[in-house]
Amino acid sequence: MLCSDTFYIDFGGATDSVNDIIIPIAVGVASLAAGAAGGYFYRRNIAEAKIAKAEDAVRKMIDDAQKKAEALKKETILEAKEEVYRLRNENEKEIRERRNELLRSERRLLQREESLDKKLDSLEQREEQLNKKQKETEALEELTKELHAKQLKDLEKISCLSMEEAKEILLSNAEREARHEAAILIRDIEAKTKEEADRRARNIVSLAIQRCAADHVAESTVSVVPLPNDEMKGRIIGREGRNIRTLETATGVDLIIDDTPEAVILSGFDPVRREVARIALEKLILDGRIHPARIEEMVEKSRKEVDNQIREAGEQAIFQVGVHGLHHELVKLLGRLKYRTSYGQNVLKHSIEVAHLAGIMAAEIGGNISIAKRAGLLHDIGKAIDHEVEGPHIQIGADIAKKYRENNQIVHAIMAHHGDVEPNTIEAILVQAADAISAARPGARRETLENYIKRLEKLEEIANSFEGVDKSFAIQAGREIRIIVKPENISDADTVIMAKEIVKRIEAELDYPGQIKVNVIRETRAVEFAK
Repeated sequence: MLCSDTFYIDFGGATDSVNDIIIPIAVGVASLAAGAAGGYFYRRNIAEAKIAKAEDAVRKMIDDAQKKAEALKKETILEAKEEVYRLRNENEKEIRERRNELLRSERRLLQREESLDKKLDSLEQREEQLNKKQKETEALEELTKELHAKQLKDLEKISCLSMEEAKEILLSNAEREARHEAAILIRDIEAKTKEEADRRARNIVSLAIQRCAADHVAESTVSVVPLPNDEMKGRIIGREGRNIRTLETATGVDLIIDDTPEAVILSGFDPVRREVARIALEKLILDGRIHPARIEEMVEKSRKEVDNQIREAGEQAIFQVGVHGLHHELVKLLGRLKYRTSYGQNVLKHSIEVAHLAGIMAAEIGGNISIAKRAGLLHDIGKAIDHEVEGPHIQIGADIAKKYRENNQIVHAIMAHHGDVEPNTIEAILVQAADAISAARPGARRETLENYIKRLEKLEEIANSFEGVDKSFAIQAGREIRIIVKPENISDADTVIMAKEIVKRIEAELDYPGQIKVNVIRETRAVEFAK
């Protein structure tokens, strides 16, 4: 019994403990469920509120956009209307201006039409007056013809000559008088013209010579190389002559080593090659090392040095003359003329002098200065290669000028500067004259005494070979020959023919610088005795 009660008590205590645990749990679960339900409904309300707020904002934005679109639409329509109004006003203004211009043109046309009508009326009146005067003139002409015919008949009766005979007599007398007066007038005009031309030509030539200060005596190409001692000759010859053979082969120049003390002679037709050989030999003598390899090296260096000197000489020449735009090959050919001489005159200096003289004379007479200078500078360009190409230097120079596209006037001046072609331009004549002046300067060219005497003798021989010549004298260093003829054999008219024939013989048989003046003199004497 006691045991049962005890057990009962324990059981009841456990039940209370379970209940104490379950009840809080149940309450917590209920609370959690209630909180979850409340939270759900709370969040749902908040989300619905946000959605509603967002919808209001979107609706408001749409309304604003619609309002802005309406405003933009109204503004665009207003601008379009304003542009249409502006264009309409401009069109209306342009139409009004065109209408006014048409009205003005119409008024001008009406005025012109009225003026033409007036002129037409005036012309019709003049035409009527002219027709009336023409009829009166025709009537007068008929009357004049009748009177003239009557007078001619009266004159024929009085003079006992027909009209044709009288006409021939009058014409012959008039012709004779006209010829006499024309001859006197022509003679006076020719004398005055010649005197004036000679005076002006002398002034121009003297002015050109005074203004062109050139060297009268030009340098000559050196062909003798001095040696420090005679021992150097053996070194130049080399073992079994190998050095001298190498030097001659490399330069194309012959070396003459003879008994001349301390000197070696260079012999070569090409002046440029001779200059290359001279420079190379001088370099070898200074260097002291003379053997085939060194010789070839020095010859190559000397050739480059001479090429540079040639180019510099050509550039200096065109700078002095003031000629521009020359082809670089022409500049090099001009530089080669530095080593070319003609009758002892340096051809490059001669060309520069001719260019200056031609330019000065062209300025005095109104010619083309640039063409005269250019032609004067290039007139002897053929001499730069005349030893390499067959033909006279005139033809070679003209071909070179054509090759490098020089002006036709330049080519013609080159062809005509020695009279082989008749000059047909002022510049060609000036180059011809300048070339003669440059060559005729005292001391400009030199000849051997033997050649000089032979030329004088040949001049007198040619003159004396003509029939009727009494005496002849070559004077002025062979630049003039005076021929005295027998007056009983040669008339005044024959002297002119003789002078021309002597000139042709001289040009055909003699080579001479410049020109030769031929004077044929005939003396007329009237002898009477008073008794």
